[in-house]
Amino acid sequence: MRNWPLFQLRVTTPRLELRIPSLDDLDELADRAAEGVHEPGFMPFTFPWSDAAPAERARGTVQFHFGQWAGWSPEKWSCLFVVVDGGQVVGMQELSGTDYAVTREVATGSWLGRRFQGRGIGTEMRAAVLHLAFDGLGASQATSGAFADNHASYAVSRKLGYRDDGIQLHNRLGKAVETRRLRLSRDGWSTPAGFEIHGLEPCLPLFGAGEDPAG
Repeated sequence: MRNWPLFQLRVTTPRLELRIPSLDDLDELADRAAEGVHEPGFMPFTFPWSDAAPAERARGTVQFHFGQWAGWSPEKWSCLFVVVDGGQVVGMQELSGTDYAVTREVATGSWLGRRFQGRGIGTEMRAAVLHLAFDGLGASQATSGAFADNHASYAVSRKLGYRDDGIQLHNRLGKAVETRRLRLSRDGWSTPAGFEIHGLEPCLPLFGAGEDPAG
């Protein structure tokens, strides 16, 4: 699509492909959401979308992507990739930025279908968008965060070199719960072998990164 080059943007790793979803991809991603993304009784998200009924989770997943596409601007964007492993959509990885042309800071968020967890996919898909951020967009900082009891997310951050960046309290289902903030600088990033970015150049102005990333 000539007027929306993001549909050509992909990041590939030795195992995974991250791409802006087609409508068929969104349908499959919605199926993953309906199947479940965490165990009952545990809530890893600030907004508890995953507690909805399966059909509502599926519709909400599609609507959320449509909303992010419609609201995209260089000043505030959220790039939502589907994560594909072996030809199957297994989850979603987000890379977002606000006033990126000035801050050169990105944030990440993700979820993975429950039956695909525990295979190292979460680490590899986060590393993929960090490769895009640092090596493609010229980011200087990447941030993440997770509830203190979300040990899997925290382990991924630690494995990729993030450092603790303080705590914050959030309302989770009516209770104040501590969130750990984490931060990774460009100096602390080393690109893994076999990671590649495809179709980025025409997208750079949409990210507010039209200038030379090294500048």
